[in-house]
Amino acid sequence: MDWKKVLLIVLGVILLLIFAVGNAVYNGYNKAITLDEDVKSQWAQVENQLQRRFELIPNLVSTVKGVAGQEEKIFLGIAEARKAYFQSKSVSDKAVAAGGVESALSRLLVMSETYPELKSDESFLKLQDQLEGTENRLAVERQRYNDAVRELNTFTRKLLGRLYAGLAGVEKASYFEVSEAAKEPPKVRFGESSG
Repeated sequence: MDWKKVLLIVLGVILLLIFAVGNAVYNGYNKAITLDEDVKSQWAQVENQLQRRFELIPNLVSTVKGVAGQEEKIFLGIAEARKAYFQSKSVSDKAVAAGGVESALSRLLVMSETYPELKSDESFLKLQDQLEGTENRLAVERQRYNDAVRELNTFTRKLLGRLYAGLAGVEKASYFEVSEAAKEPPKVRFGESSG
């Protein structure tokens, strides 16, 4: 009779271990999926703000062209930068292309120093304000995206996290890193005179 009790205890311990391991795998798998979805969700927010920026650009370009139509090189640079962004497939390629757009926009906005009549154009000033607000929101969303990437990448580098991520088919994500040129803020004073 004693061996039956021992057998029941051993079976109970084995079942408890199986349950504990299964529960850990289940939770780890779900955490990997959740972190991956957080990264995707945050990237969607970055793209929403980039889209808003891209919707403002044609209006800004049209306004500037009315005053400074001969600055064709700047307008072509903006068009090429936008095209590069929309042709990019990966997050890192899109980040580089977005940096190109920022650089081209900076050159466009600096033109207000060369053409004082732009500084007094109400539609140009409104577009600048909208663009500035969009850039601020974009900076916030980039930070949130990079925070989500850090959390996912940290999880996938941990011993069991790597196992769970592998089971879930989740890979490390790329940070949104801007190019060196885009890290420098444009030296533009919106609506202020240069004198």
